[in-house]
Amino acid sequence: MADPYSAADGLARVYPAREPNGSGLVWAHGGGFAFGDLDMPEADWVARSLATRGTTVVSVDYRLAPVTAALSGPGRPERDGFVYPAASDDLLAAWSWTVDNSARLRIDPARLAVGGASAGANIVTGAVLRMLSAGVATLPALVVLAYPTLLAVQPAPDAGLRAALDADPAADVFGPSTVTAMYEAYLGGPADDAPLFAVPGTASAADVADFPRTLMINGEVDELRVSGEAFAATLAQAGRDIEAVIEPGTRHGHLNDPAGAAASVSIDRIAARLAALAAHPS
Repeated sequence: MADPYSAADGLARVYPAREPNGSGLVWAHGGGFAFGDLDMPEADWVARSLATRGTTVVSVDYRLAPVTAALSGPGRPERDGFVYPAASDDLLAAWSWTVDNSARLRIDPARLAVGGASAGANIVTGAVLRMLSAGVATLPALVVLAYPTLLAVQPAPDAGLRAALDADPAADVFGPSTVTAMYEAYLGGPADDAPLFAVPGTASAADVADFPRTLMINGEVDELRVSGEAFAATLAQAGRDIEAVIEPGTRHGHLNDPAGAAASVSIDRIAARLAALAAHPS
């Protein structure tokens, strides 16, 4: 892999593929909308890993939401930030830049995917819905969602997931109040009247009638899995191409643990889907 470099006026970092296969991925890290950066494993390690497998990755340094009193804590003081649609606008700008520069990036626009993890997956999902609403000419060939959060108010977990969370308190960190606080910081106000593009898990089958093929990887012991599964069910109801898997033995955010076996398994899943796009675009 060639050295990564800053692009799009600092909005993104490009990771050129070692041996390009024509595929590309615009990627958004997670961090609860208010945290995270391009150097965290979920951004840098993911991008490097996929670049070594033939995909050029454009990692987006989107604007972060404020850290409110409800989100602050040790090492995380309150600070100002940017509310919706700032991060979504940044994702769309990075997408447009990548499409416009696809030739020099050695990416086939018909093989260009978009993806993200956790809150980044929310931003990606909402941005794709915005693309569909606006009639954008070049849509993603694949959407990759890693343990997404897609609902500000999500249904309670089923008995099996609830029991798994109770048995692993360290994984039980996304209860209703935490999730609501996260979304209210992102929205800059109450989540009750949030727009669809900020809470894309509320989409109907009609809203996703033209949604691109999607790979969703959920954590096994992760309450946010409920929102991902709800959105996957909506995609299936609409007849869309959706592959939703639960990565065994994982909590939320396993791509931030490159030493863990599950992170590499997930990377292999993503790389295989991207390579399939390169071999058989449609």
